Amino acid sequence: MDTIVIGISGGSGSGKTRFVNDLTARFGNGEICFLHQDNYYKPIEQQEKDDEGIENFDLPDSLFLDKFAEDIKKLKNGESVVFTEYTFNNETSESKVITIEPAKVIIAEGLFLFHHEVIREQLDLSIIIHADDSNRIIRRIKRDRKERNYPVDDVMYRYEHHVMPSYRLYIYPYLTDVDIVVNNNKSYDRSLDVLSAFIASENF
Repeated sequence: MDTIVIGISGGSGSGKTRFVNDLTARFGNGEICFLHQDNYYKPIEQQEKDDEGIENFDLPDSLFLDKFAEDIKKLKNGESVVFTEYTFNNETSESKVITIEPAKVIIAEGLFLFHHEVIREQLDLSIIIHADDSNRIIRRIKRDRKERNYPVDDVMYRYEHHVMPSYRLYIYPYLTDVDIVVNNNKSYDRSLDVLSAFIASENF
């Protein structure tokens, strides 16, 4: 199976997951498969702690990135990928077993796609979803309160001490290297239209 791998990254709260969900919704079953890096976090007991004893989930070492790279390769080779959903230690959520079937277009999404060399080398198209700091922090608060059951004080602490330093080190430096930067301060509809047209074409 000839495939194209599209890597989509961006800072926390930039809207990259929503962008991918809107993109994949435009295509039928079997046309696109989506590999979400958030499902590759290491268990909380393996996470590095900061000086205050708080686990830092915003470091490349907080994820099984080598496994993520291997699973991209499996999908490219026409193999299925099976893993357990990561629920961010949210006691109100129940993990599910997820099976990803290979497709002609593979969307890989996550924070550290471009920082990890083996992942980066497998990408045919690289995209960063970009948003201002103010928009990203507002979206982060809303998401973490709703989906992950995090207290606001915890969200703010992690954003200042973990999220922003990680963004400056592992994401921002690649803004000038990627193929496409999608600005998502108000709307990404036009960028979504362009990428959808590219995927729908036969000019891979």
